[in-house]
Amino acid sequence: MNHSRFLADQTRRHFFQSCRLGIGKLALGSLLLNATGTPGKANPATLSPDSTFPTHFPGKAKRVIYLFMAGAPSQLELFDYKPKLAALEGKPIPPSVIKGQRYAFIQPNAAVLGPRFKFQKQGQSGQEIAEVLPHLSKVVDDICFVRAVHTDHFNHAPAQLFFNTGSGVPGRPSMGSWLSYGIGSEASDLPSFVVLKSGGSVSGGAAMWSSGFLSSRHQGVPFRSQGDPILHVSNPDGYDQTSQRDTIKLINTLNRKRFADVGDPEIATRIEAYETAFRMQSQAPDLMNLSSEEPATMKLYGLNPQNPQNGFARNVLMARRLCERGVRFVQVYHAGWDHHSNVEGGVRGQCKITDQACAGLISDLKQRGMLDDTLVVWGGEFGRTPMVEASAALGRKNGRDHHPQAFTMWLAGGGIKRGHSIGKTDELGFHPTEQAVHVQDLQATLLHCLGIDHEKLEFKFRGLNFRLTGVEKRRVIDEILA
Repeated sequence: MNHSRFLADQTRRHFFQSCRLGIGKLALGSLLLNATGTPGKANPATLSPDSTFPTHFPGKAKRVIYLFMAGAPSQLELFDYKPKLAALEGKPIPPSVIKGQRYAFIQPNAAVLGPRFKFQKQGQSGQEIAEVLPHLSKVVDDICFVRAVHTDHFNHAPAQLFFNTGSGVPGRPSMGSWLSYGIGSEASDLPSFVVLKSGGSVSGGAAMWSSGFLSSRHQGVPFRSQGDPILHVSNPDGYDQTSQRDTIKLINTLNRKRFADVGDPEIATRIEAYETAFRMQSQAPDLMNLSSEEPATMKLYGLNPQNPQNGFARNVLMARRLCERGVRFVQVYHAGWDHHSNVEGGVRGQCKITDQACAGLISDLKQRGMLDDTLVVWGGEFGRTPMVEASAALGRKNGRDHHPQAFTMWLAGGGIKRGHSIGKTDELGFHPTEQAVHVQDLQATLLHCLGIDHEKLEFKFRGLNFRLTGVEKRRVIDEILA
């Protein structure tokens, strides 16, 4: 027997159990029954996967689909038209504009690069967007642009982590994890937080959907877009559902016994994971089978019913199907927006992949009556510079470098004003001039739409109270709320 391991496992609970006073059993009973009814305070040991908790106030959104464009789309080619850049193309940017700024690759005195596409006002709201977004132009009156977002980080990995977790270093809970912890899930047969990826790897990696110091029951679960959503979710040949149920029952019996001995909440997470996986085996085939979708719906997303291979479009449609089944937060990552060279060709190519599916999602949610309580967010980790990036040594020309000072995102549904925009940048698209919005202001607003006060959703870890929005004063962007 490993006596050191035995002693390491002994806790105060064991002492009370051993002293025969029954206090250990009373303490355990209190632990198992404690659910306070406030956001983020319920005990995960006793919760079913579809447990929900009261919000701080009534929220207009029930769920979130976050379309994260990893690599940072150029706002100057898509949403923030600057004719002054065209007039100054090829000339050095004024030194007063770039004083004190840092860049990932280019020199501060690089020449100006004008917008590569034509812009036109669209819809009744007159929102000005680029010609490479013909599908988005059809739903422009349903979305809200935020044109002066800024962030604290100018390299991909920390900036992506900051957007997703509120910190530029790994180890913090992600937005989906905070929501799962704060208000629970309506999904009984699926995780509360699902991740879908296309276009390649993302710089921030798995830390962007980590539960951090929260229980791992709040972890984002990556799904594949075709076949089984998770590897090995299907039983092998010769292993039927009865055998699977008996196996899970035996494992959970052992896990519950262990939990009663040591009270480790991760054991409760493990029990729940087995149960959820078992229920997913019946849900997964239906979830992944798109044959039930109408041909018109497939066409709306840009999918061919006979060969639905567009990974991003399929993921966006899957996001809607997951939300219909009660999933709280669906994170759709699409990489490929990092255009240090040939920004014109790069943006055009990515718009061909993503534009129709994004617009199709808005139309689809609207016609199903889901847009009012589904918050859709689109954007990358930062923007791109007004100056050109060109390097013979790196084989780069006509690109744009990282630009954290000002960029554009859009939101739709779930309590957001429709056909609206806020924020302006200077004539070069360099600095915000009106209604600047910090990344953590956006996070606070996202939580607000779901009925959560961002200053009250916190978790004590190592003696400190942590929040998604950090310790600095952040604000809900009231100007974009319906």
